[in-house]
Amino acid sequence: MDGLTQSETRELETRLQKRQVKEFMGMFSSLVDGCFVSCVDDFSSKALSGRENGCLSRCVQKYMNATARLSERFQENNALMQQQQQQR
Repeated sequence: MDGLTQSETRELETRLQKRQVKEFMGMFSSLVDGCFVSCVDDFSSKALSGRENGCLSRCVQKYMNATARLSERFQENNALMQQQQQQR
């Protein structure tokens, strides 16, 4: 962020934080929607059934594991690309 004034740096940081929050909320919303649609199908009671609870737990765990693995792969690919650029 060389060449930016203090005010510009603060503005950039604020915008980045807002974008991160928006992306997180989108990811969270996708998780909730996907797991709800996949697991909850009995609306005869306010409470979740044992099957629905188990399904939701597995769904959230799978989503979190997939997100973590995707992040790892992204970091690996990013490091490889940086290494290749440095060798040029």
